[in-house]
Amino acid sequence: MKRLSIVTVALSLIAVGCSSSSPATPTSPTKPTFTATLMPANEVPPVSNAESSGSGNVTITFDITRDAQNNITAGTATFVVNLNGYPAGTPVNIAHIHQAPAGTNGSIIFNTQLSAGDSTILTNGAGSFTKAGIPPSGGLPIMQQILDNPSGFYFNVHSNLNPGGFSRGQLVRVQ
Repeated sequence: MKRLSIVTVALSLIAVGCSSSSPATPTSPTKPTFTATLMPANEVPPVSNAESSGSGNVTITFDITRDAQNNITAGTATFVVNLNGYPAGTPVNIAHIHQAPAGTNGSIIFNTQLSAGDSTILTNGAGSFTKAGIPPSGGLPIMQQILDNPSGFYFNVHSNLNPGGFSRGQLVRVQ
């Protein structure tokens, strides 16, 4: 019994001596994710016509690669958009990320590549679409800017009735 105790103590001391005291280096996730709640009232100016009654959400997931200095060297995004409560037959013909804070309109910096010829029709006033593997139209630096300040960007969707946008929401990072 005494021998077993000595061996146990010796193994414990060896294990403590072999352990590293340096903390693990934190790493950025390679798939940061953002959401936005899409509301007609968030558009500037707020939507007040037939498309003012709906709502929706978007989840945007970046798939990024970084170099040893943590710079983004490649990246794409996946957009998953869900909309409901709009007039039946509403066409979603454009969707993208703009750079601007809430209450301000900004320029398009990341297009989903949804176009008028590829529009999604909200049958019965609801629908969804996914666009995957989309490179940033504003270049890789825009991905870092979104990572650094997601609330400085918004996502919105456009229709024939509201070509300036009918539902909008500021980005929020969730992962």
